[in-house]
Amino acid sequence: MKNVEKYARGYFMPPEASLNWTRKEYITEAPTWCSVDLRDGNQALIVPMNLEEKLEYFKMLVEIGFKEIEVGFPAASETEFTFLRTLIEQNLIPDDVTIQVLTQSREHIIRKTFDSLKGAKKAVVHLYNSTSVAQRDQVFRKSKEEIIDIAVSGAKLLKECASDTEGNFQFQYSPESFTGTEIDFALEICNQVLGIWQPTAENPVIINLPATVSMSMPHVYASQIEYMSEHLNYREHVILSLHPHNDRGTGVADAELGMLAGAQRVEGTLFGNGERTGNVDIVTLALNMYSHGVDPKLNFENIPAILSVYERLTKMKVSERHPYGGELVFTAFSGSHQDAIAKGMKWREEKEPQHWSVPYLLIDPLDIGRQYEGDIIRINSQSGKGGIGYILQQKYGLDLPQKMREHFGYCVKNVSDHQQKELLPNEIYDIFIKEYVNINSPIELVRYRINDGDNFETNVVLKTDGGVQEITGTGDGRLDSVSNALQAYLGLQYGDLVYTEHALEIGSKSQAVSYIGITASDSSVYWGCGIDVDIMTSSIKALFSAVNQMSRNSNKNN
Repeated sequence: MKNVEKYARGYFMPPEASLNWTRKEYITEAPTWCSVDLRDGNQALIVPMNLEEKLEYFKMLVEIGFKEIEVGFPAASETEFTFLRTLIEQNLIPDDVTIQVLTQSREHIIRKTFDSLKGAKKAVVHLYNSTSVAQRDQVFRKSKEEIIDIAVSGAKLLKECASDTEGNFQFQYSPESFTGTEIDFALEICNQVLGIWQPTAENPVIINLPATVSMSMPHVYASQIEYMSEHLNYREHVILSLHPHNDRGTGVADAELGMLAGAQRVEGTLFGNGERTGNVDIVTLALNMYSHGVDPKLNFENIPAILSVYERLTKMKVSERHPYGGELVFTAFSGSHQDAIAKGMKWREEKEPQHWSVPYLLIDPLDIGRQYEGDIIRINSQSGKGGIGYILQQKYGLDLPQKMREHFGYCVKNVSDHQQKELLPNEIYDIFIKEYVNINSPIELVRYRINDGDNFETNVVLKTDGGVQEITGTGDGRLDSVSNALQAYLGLQYGDLVYTEHALEIGSKSQAVSYIGITASDSSVYWGCGIDVDIMTSSIKALFSAVNQMSRNSNKNN
C-alpha cells in the first residue's frame, strides 16, 4: 500500500484509564432500543421511501417491539414533515411507543420541529451539533467556545419551545462526531447542556455518544464511553445512549462493548442500513444477546418475513452471509460440518437437553422462523454423506445404513459436480429413487412364494428380456432362500449381505423400507432399496435392486 504515512489515528483516549468494562463477561439485559431506520436508514437509500412505504415500515417496527422510533428530521423536507403529521393526526402511534425527531441546533429548525410535533402525546427531541476537531476546523471554522455556544443556545431554545408546546417531551443531545472529539471537550459540552436541562428522575435526559465515523478499535470506544459515563453530571438522571456506525466493520462490537461500559440505550437499524457502511445492526445485536440466554425484548421470531418487508421497502439486499438474516447463514455445504450438525441434531433428539448446543449452529434456526430443511444442510459437490443422509431422513423419512450413505454420497456429489450446481432435496430424492429403489431391470420380480420348514424353500417368478421365468432356492431364512435362487439362476456370487429395514415415517406410514448391500468377489459393494406395503416384499425388492446393479456391472465388464 502506498501513502500509508499520510494516515494517523484521529481519535482521543480518555485522560485516565477507563477499563472497568473489561471485568464484565457479557451483556445481562437488553438496552432501550431506538430504531433510526426511518431517518438515518432512510436518508441512506438510493431512493428514499415514500409516505405509504414509511407507514408500512413504521408498523413493522412497532410489531417487532421497538418502543422508541426516530421518525425523521421534520424540518428538513416536506416529506419528513408530512410523515410525522400523518402519524399524529391518524393516531398511528401506540401509547407505549415514543417517537423521536432530529433537529440541528438552529433556531428556525428547532421551531419548525416543535410545530411538527403539535398533538403528539410524547416525543424525544434530539438536538445535535458537530464537535470533532475536523468539523470545528474544516466545516464550521469555529472555536471550542463557539461550538459550546451553539449547543447551549439550542438547549435553551428546546426548553423554551417545549414549555410553549402541548405534549410530553424528552430531550436528547448528541455531540455529533463524538469519536473525533477530545474526550474532555465532549464531556464539557455535554455537561453544559445538562446544566441547562437539569434532568430529574421524572424527566431524565438522553446523552447520545455517536460513533458518527468509527475511528478506533472497539475497546477504545468502550473506554471513551466508560469515562463519559463516570464523569457526566446528573448521571443518575441521564440515559447514556450509543449510535455506532460501521466504517471499520466493528459497529456491533462497538455497541456491545459500549454497553459493557455503561451505555443503557442503542440507536441502530434493522440489518445495519445507513450512510456509508451503515449503522449498527440491531438484528445482530439482539440475537447475539438471545444466544446468551438474554431476552432482547424484540420479536425476531419470523426473520424471513421481516427480511421480505425490509428488502421490498428499502430496495436493499441483505447479504447471503449476513448474521442471522442471510439466506446462507445457517447453511453448511461442507461434508464434515454437515455430518457434525446431523449427529448433533440426533443427539439432541435422544438426550432432550435443557440448553441449545448443536455444532456449528449458534441458535436454533426454528426460533427465528428458519427451517431445518433447506436452511441448514444444503448439498453440492463439497457435501458429505452425513448431510445427504440427513436430508433424506428429515424430509423423506429414509434412514440409510451408514455404508449406504457413503455410497450414495459419492453418487450425489458426482451429479452436483457434473452439473456444477447445488442440488435441492427433491433432486437428491429423485437420484436416490432412480439409483436404488425397486430397480426391475434386467430382472423384474413378478411374485414369490416361500414355504417355512427346517430349510426355507422359495419359488420366485421373475421377468427378463427372455420372458417369464420361475426359479427355486433354499436357505436358512426367507431372504436367504431368495438370494440363493437368484445367485444360482444368474451365475453370480456375492456375500456379506447387509440388511436393515424400517417403517416409512414420512408420507405413507403403511409402507416399509428395506436396504440391502451385497459384496461381489472383487470386493465391490452394490446397494439396493425396496419400498412396499409388505415388509418381506420390500426386502426382496431391495435384494433385486442390489442384484440388478451387480448384474448390470457384470454385463458391462463382459
